[in-house]
Amino acid sequence: MDFSAQALAELKAAETQATATRAVVGLDGFVDLLVTPVALRHGQGDQFEPISTLAEFGQRILGAAGKSANLELFPKMEKLGGNGPIMANALMAQGVGMTYVGALGSPQVHPVFEEFAQRARIISIAEAAHTTAVECDDGKLMLGQLSSLDGVTYPALVERLGEDGLVNLLRDADLISLVNWTMIPNMTEVFRQLVAKILPRLEGRGRHFFFDLADPEKRSRDDLLEVLEVIGTFGEYGDVTLGLNLKEAQQVHLALGFYALGESPDDLQKIAADIREQLGYKTVVVHPKESAACAHAAGTAWVRGPYVDKPKITTGAGDHFNAGFALGQLLGLSPAACLTVGVTTSGHYVRTAQSPSLADIETFLANWPE
Repeated sequence: MDFSAQALAELKAAETQATATRAVVGLDGFVDLLVTPVALRHGQGDQFEPISTLAEFGQRILGAAGKSANLELFPKMEKLGGNGPIMANALMAQGVGMTYVGALGSPQVHPVFEEFAQRARIISIAEAAHTTAVECDDGKLMLGQLSSLDGVTYPALVERLGEDGLVNLLRDADLISLVNWTMIPNMTEVFRQLVAKILPRLEGRGRHFFFDLADPEKRSRDDLLEVLEVIGTFGEYGDVTLGLNLKEAQQVHLALGFYALGESPDDLQKIAADIREQLGYKTVVVHPKESAACAHAAGTAWVRGPYVDKPKITTGAGDHFNAGFALGQLLGLSPAACLTVGVTTSGHYVRTAQSPSLADIETFLANWPE
């Protein structure tokens, strides 16, 4: 049985459990404007040739040095954004009960989150940040306005919920996913306070913690090593998973003192295994565009992904992978099946710009693209 058929069999056997699971996700929140850079315009509206690669876009910018340039960014859509809200949306589409805590607007939730708020319990503690996502065929450039995320702090959580309220909130969660550390300056301290004051008060039922750093290139090595150590302290209270895209994984791997590796299946599995062994986490996941690998207590796993050359959307693909992988963990699937559900969730999303249901995932697995 190949990996997609095995994942389908495991998912079908466990799918009824999804609606019985509950997640708490946070702590960011963005209003995303997705745009396409224009190379040559032929008329009004969408009558233009796009700049198809980030390299070409970069050359346009470099060509303006010492001069000036007028670059058009054609708006495709405005949508809810941020690693947390996108991951939460994907989990809800798969049937998971959701509470979202983060920066969704203050004092009122931003209109872009209204539909999201109708399906999830929303606890907003700060204004939303804003991102202009320049999307090309080979990647995306995220241009962020992030100052509102300074308001995401442990005191803000306590002011909104109280420490007893935080205990009650997290006690009921099967999955606690705290993402986008890079863009939230006070996130490490939030982690410290949760471990010191909240988690010891939870009953000892099994729960999953999922962390995504979100491109830590702009943070110092010392900051990165500090948060990696703090994340490890969550392991006393549940199973810790760290999710990393290829760039993030290579950066963490180097920061921990290992030598540079590439993106072959063997390299990906070694990167995951090295990070997991040194930090003592339950699971480490690495997911480039074309495949995914993880390291776990029994070893490593790798699966290829359903890569597509012309995606309909790319912003949020990694967050959908995270949601699919975390769902697999909640359902008790094997590591390889968790990876497969992750790449399937992401693969469906980039093709359709829609978060897949469990039925969509099963259909995709049953008709795996060559």
